[in-house]
Amino acid sequence: MKETKEMLIDCPVCNEIKTAESQIKTEKIPYFGEVMETSILCKVCGYKHVDIIALDHKDPIRYEIEISKDKLSNRVVRSQSATVSIPELGIKVEPGSKSEGYISNIEGVLNRFKDGVKQALILFQDDEAQTNAKNTLKKLDKLLKGDLKADLIIEDPFGQSNISGLEVKKRPLTKKELSKLKSNFTIIDSNKE
Repeated sequence: MKETKEMLIDCPVCNEIKTAESQIKTEKIPYFGEVMETSILCKVCGYKHVDIIALDHKDPIRYEIEISKDKLSNRVVRSQSATVSIPELGIKVEPGSKSEGYISNIEGVLNRFKDGVKQALILFQDDEAQTNAKNTLKKLDKLLKGDLKADLIIEDPFGQSNISGLEVKKRPLTKKELSKLKSNFTIIDSNKE
């Protein structure tokens, strides 16, 4: 069942009164469970924010798939609590205070990494950072063209993420792996004495 709530709110960027349309939708998505999509769009300044929040909590999980040209369209759901990495390229995105969930595909995830590396090129001007970023962009382009293979890994302490496809390796996270992940959430264990 799909449920949508809409309201006008003050824009968090331009501070104009009641100019941002806020939408909250909840729905059940096959294989992923119940999710909530939130969006804000300001009619004055154009500010836009979208987030996908999985409402069902599952066991901690790790997904891994070898990236190849024929798998670029495989569906990827990344919850706000998940860590996404491509170890062969030395790149990783961990959850933080502004972490957002998204639904995309492998190609979209690679393009998100490219956008992040391009931002690093702007922020870090030293020669080493520039060289590393440019090399990483070249490798991401090779992955997108199918000229390079590497693994896409998603580790989610709340089991809300997913990569679709028959070739996906899926397994529970070990306690040791789980202890090393950032979750961006405070968990209060009421069973502790």
